[in-house]
Amino acid sequence: MSFEFPNPPIDSLRRKLLIGSLASTAVWALMPAVARAQDVAAPASAKTARDAVETVREAILRISREVWNTPELSLHEEHSSEIHLRELRAAGFTIVSTGTSGIPTAFLAEWTQGEGGPKIGFLPEYDALPGLGNAAEPRQVPGPAGVEVGHGCGHNMLGAGCTGAALALKKMMIDGGHAGTIRVYGCAAEETEGAKVYMARDGLFDDLDAALAWHPGPMNATGLLRTAAVNMLRVRYTGRSAHAGVDPWEGRSALKGAELFGTGVQFMREHLKPTTRLHYTYTDGGGAPNVIPDTAEVLIMIRDQDRTEVDEVTAWVRDVASGAATSTQTTVAVDHFFGMHDLLPNETLVQRLHDHMTALPLEWTEAEQVFAKTCQREMGLPEAGLMPIVMPILPEVTIGGSTDVGDVSYNTPTGLFAIATMPIGVGLHTWPVTACGGTSIGDKSSILSATVMAGVGYDLIIDADLRAAARADFDRRKAGRKYVSPLPKDRVRPDGIPPHLLIRDGFDEFIAGYREKQP
Repeated sequence: MSFEFPNPPIDSLRRKLLIGSLASTAVWALMPAVARAQDVAAPASAKTARDAVETVREAILRISREVWNTPELSLHEEHSSEIHLRELRAAGFTIVSTGTSGIPTAFLAEWTQGEGGPKIGFLPEYDALPGLGNAAEPRQVPGPAGVEVGHGCGHNMLGAGCTGAALALKKMMIDGGHAGTIRVYGCAAEETEGAKVYMARDGLFDDLDAALAWHPGPMNATGLLRTAAVNMLRVRYTGRSAHAGVDPWEGRSALKGAELFGTGVQFMREHLKPTTRLHYTYTDGGGAPNVIPDTAEVLIMIRDQDRTEVDEVTAWVRDVASGAATSTQTTVAVDHFFGMHDLLPNETLVQRLHDHMTALPLEWTEAEQVFAKTCQREMGLPEAGLMPIVMPILPEVTIGGSTDVGDVSYNTPTGLFAIATMPIGVGLHTWPVTACGGTSIGDKSSILSATVMAGVGYDLIIDADLRAAARADFDRRKAGRKYVSPLPKDRVRPDGIPPHLLIRDGFDEFIAGYREKQP
């Protein structure tokens, strides 16, 4: 199969479809002929899913647009989470908990029909990013909340698609008379210390037959991509202050400890595997140059292909931190405050997701393509517009990014895919993502993603063989490994929760009851 790319010509490296992250890959447009070449018979439930999503279209668009208009940072998603809860309550879902797993803006909602039956989970996110506020314009213009906060990762669309899929699946199950449970997890703070990791530690995914999610991207694709596992550490040095000009010998510089730690990390790099990533910032380095700093801190992220590799590198990083303290006669405290698992793909779910994606009518209007091309022009990119086709299934490869969906994937079969919500070549965490999310491009992507997930969710509800195949692939990839939370045992909740929201943490009573029911 040969691919043709639009003018201007693109060098040979870009001709190879770059498979980075579903969240940030720059993929160049393929001709619609490719889509025709990969046509397959549409799943029987595809039209039923489209019809069901059409009945909840307005709810989906309300979620996406309202969350876009009131962007909130991680752990501050007070209004955004309530928008989802409002629509779920109106649709007859039971709100099982708010303040779930100790995170005030997380929640758990559920709807059940009949006795027993499968359990399918959806994973909406709704936090925004700093500095990416933008109007629904194809240029950098402050958005509804100025430039301070904006949905530069498209979580307004992501959340709307996931919650919308749950609403549509409910209608499909009622119409078909099928028993089962739909569970919606309000996944707060994905951009920082994701709620899914805390939920996984509390066993909230253990009884699911499958979990489904998607992510905005520059392409329409799914595949066997694996994300990296990660540990996050705060390395804090304490020394002794003194006058840096008069008697510096009386002091011991915490900053020198931190700097030597950074140097030690650099000397590790020659001996690390290609899959390892170490990146860090200095978050405290003293206040005045004429005072020997008595405190300094480094925030470091350690990534690798799985938890075993990450933990081995983390142990080495701890040794480097201790050595730097010894060399500078300071003391060091290492706070391992967060971590995530790698993402386990599921071939059965990937194939079924792809079947439903290729059954979608992917049609962008001329106005939407002009909007996308204008964004690309503003960013100095080729004006290729929005991807008009569904890519072939992507092969298995480990990428450098991480997601808290990984911790879900170690507890239940998990399906993940991307729908184009931004122009080709544009990465996430940029202003065009925010801009597109407030337009019909974002609306269309929210609807399409909900349709795919509702269809696959319905297939899982009615097809025991599909569920068994997904579980078999999950068991094969997990290979008997027991899920162990990457969170420290004494870690109750993330840092940075606004004090006024802590009163929303009503999870303890629920989780105590949940654990009592477990065999």
